[in-house]
Amino acid sequence: MTGEPLAAATGWPPIRHLGQSELPREPVRLPPGTSLAVPSPVVATAATNGSICGKPLGLTTALSSALVGLEAHPIRVEVCCTRGPAFFQMVGLAEAAVREARVRVASALARIGVLLDEYAITINLAPAELRKSGAALDVAIAVGVLEAIGDLPTGASGGILLLGELSLDGGLQPIRGVLPQLDGARCRGTRAAIVPAGNAAEAGLVQRMDVRVAHSLEELRHHLAGEQHLPPAPSTEFAPDKMAGGRLDFRDVRGQAAVRRSLEIAAAGNHNVLMIGPPGGGKTMLARLLPTICPPLTFDEAIETTAIFSVAGLVDPEKGIVSGRPFRAPHHSVSEAGLIGGGRMPMPGEVSLAHNGVLFLDELAEFRRSALEALRQPLEDGLVCIARVGGRAWYPARPLFVAAVNPCPCGYYGHPRRPCRCSERARHGYQSRLSGPLVDRLDVHVSVPPVEVAALTSTAPGESSASVRERVVRARKLQEARRARREVECLTNACLSARELDSIAAPDREGKRLLEAAISQLGLSARAYVKVLRVARTIADLDGCDRVRSPHIAEAVQGRLLDRESMS
Repeated sequence: MTGEPLAAATGWPPIRHLGQSELPREPVRLPPGTSLAVPSPVVATAATNGSICGKPLGLTTALSSALVGLEAHPIRVEVCCTRGPAFFQMVGLAEAAVREARVRVASALARIGVLLDEYAITINLAPAELRKSGAALDVAIAVGVLEAIGDLPTGASGGILLLGELSLDGGLQPIRGVLPQLDGARCRGTRAAIVPAGNAAEAGLVQRMDVRVAHSLEELRHHLAGEQHLPPAPSTEFAPDKMAGGRLDFRDVRGQAAVRRSLEIAAAGNHNVLMIGPPGGGKTMLARLLPTICPPLTFDEAIETTAIFSVAGLVDPEKGIVSGRPFRAPHHSVSEAGLIGGGRMPMPGEVSLAHNGVLFLDELAEFRRSALEALRQPLEDGLVCIARVGGRAWYPARPLFVAAVNPCPCGYYGHPRRPCRCSERARHGYQSRLSGPLVDRLDVHVSVPPVEVAALTSTAPGESSASVRERVVRARKLQEARRARREVECLTNACLSARELDSIAAPDREGKRLLEAAISQLGLSARAYVKVLRVARTIADLDGCDRVRSPHIAEAVQGRLLDRESMS
């Protein structure tokens, strides 16, 4: 009631707009017996069936996964949907790429005729304390929305692991880490999964799990609606690559018999090697030839290596599996995180990417000191732990580590024909870049002298990689047999514990005397003593001997070059 009618009823003057100066200074008092009708407040109530304002509320859950290192964590994608002002919000510690899923999902759904303009959608990615990154949750979010708005039956995706990135046209794009995520889901009891067709070869490695592949969101929608069935991921066959290294072969090496022998021992027992010598002696070539004499990958090793490569996005989508031993040779400018692993969401570094293969660091003294020192723990433990505020990521890291270094800055210290141009101070500073604890962790130190002219001009072919590999494989089978008999726990001699060495690598009387003399005269550390016994056990395996004898000890001690002399 306003204006003249209100004035007649109450005796008040007509209402008009007042300026600031005209506002009443005294409170307005109503005449006795006058009352004003005040409308009752409007209260929103919830019906007992879970609806708000009479509109049914859609609430569904889809299953996905997220990786922390190689560990797959289950993710519940909870979708709450109702009609109202259009919005699309996401909670659950999602990083930028995950939050951007609302754009990809809305566009992909529009391509199949589903518009979200009239829906208010809230998505929770549980558990909330686990940080989520990447676009692998796109498909689970889209399926959850379809169920929440009633386009798919509620629970249509129940018990199915959904992985994949959506493109704007509704296609499913391949993602990283499919193999470890599927394997983790299988271990948790999940029996079915749907992945992008681009990951089909990798998904085909997973056994005892129904894995289907989809090219588009529309195909996936029809499958969940029961209108058609997605094809299963074809089983991926594993054939170990026996031609690792390409056309390189040991027969192309001229001379360097001692270095060839050292690399054969390293391949047989998975021992780390440091090659020291002037430029042009063949250190880089010899290191690149090492994979050609290593045993072929076993299936278990291939699965483990493929999982690491999958996280890094390095798996060939056509093959789906790493069939040859990896060879990694990072440049000396590599950072500590690039070598060991790191990042906000920890990714594997070169030492993990070379797991079950060869990690070669050329010009070792030129690498950053912090990066080299960070190698000490992985070389000893075979494992990398990348710790961040939000959690820890673990990656295996047991490569055959090979390093090459010059004896001085100019490279010619100790050269028989070319003089060294470096001062004593410069030479000492260069050699001190390699810390004692790092060098002590390297099993074999070998000198690589300049190649003799007669060896360079010789036309006689050297021993081939195939024949060397045969001896290496025989030695590895002896090590596997000891493990099968439960005499040891590790696969190779490089990992034997002190107790296991006492059992299977105790030297004979003459070998023990020789070893005691080496310890007293060379000042070998306890770690170096253990490494000498490990190398001696490998040499005995190459010779087919059950007992470690004095010649095996002598050759193993000979391989501790830096314990015997400086880099000359």
